[in-house]
Amino acid sequence: MTEQQAIQTLRETGAFLEGHFLLSSGRHSGGYCQCAQLLRFPDKAAQVLSRVAEQVKDLGLTKLCGPAMGGIIVSYELGRQLGLESIFTERKDDEMQLRRGFTVHPGDRVLITEDVVTTGKSTMETVRVLEAMGAEVVGVACIADRRAADCDFALPVYSAVKLNIANYAAEDCPLCKEGKLELVKPGSRKKV
Repeated sequence: MTEQQAIQTLRETGAFLEGHFLLSSGRHSGGYCQCAQLLRFPDKAAQVLSRVAEQVKDLGLTKLCGPAMGGIIVSYELGRQLGLESIFTERKDDEMQLRRGFTVHPGDRVLITEDVVTTGKSTMETVRVLEAMGAEVVGVACIADRRAADCDFALPVYSAVKLNIANYAAEDCPLCKEGKLELVKPGSRKKV
């Protein structure tokens, strides 16, 4: 599958939204990639994520870890395609943690999995958890890479698609200034 075919699949499944969105980073955007719309179709998600599996298959990975919520299904599907263990982190008392008996050990080479990467905030919370347990985090895999050109991100990102959707600090948001569209928070993470 090419990147253009993956983008077309995202459109066909309703994964692209237009409006006025509050991102989990606190920034605002006129576009949102709701990957849950893609992930409700396992066959289409498998096709899109095959682009990522091809990019990471030779990294010597031992585990995949998806931050809850968005990264769990991505981790599972990539784990299925790559034949790797799939685990996830989740919030407890507003802190990302590895729970449910999941473990990583020194020597584990872990790839973080996400649905969308914008600022990398959730990703970096998960990196800290895994590295504190001795694992080596080798990169981030995602369906959609939405990082801005000026996003300082220390890990390599492997994505099915790269999307250039503008996002703004709340005080600079042109959609807020227009006042025509209600601000909607489609994500699950509390603004921090």
